Amino acid sequence: MFSVIYSFEVKQGLNEELIFTWTELTKLIYKYEGSLGSRLHHASENKYIAYAQWPSRDKWENFGSKLPPEAEAFSKRMKACCKHINTFYELTTVVDLLRDKPQL
Repeated sequence: MFSVIYSFEVKQGLNEELIFTWTELTKLIYKYEGSLGSRLHHASENKYIAYAQWPSRDKWENFGSKLPPEAEAFSKRMKACCKHINTFYELTTVVDLLRDKPQL
């Protein structure tokens, strides 16, 4: 398994736009490109961290060709609401002890 950690620095007042566009784009990537999903975390006032999982580095490096046209619109909107988007880490999983959902 391969994972990527991203950081988003959002322009003032556009946090909800980031959350919406990131969510919609991530759903399309999951559905059409075979990602294993992603999580978006709020770190501070205008900073978010996302964690995405893929079956392989190759799958991540080559995604995009199967996305429907609306994915480009969501991507542009997401980029427009951010001051910076960075890829902090590209990681190969060594041990995975995360559960899919917490047991209550």
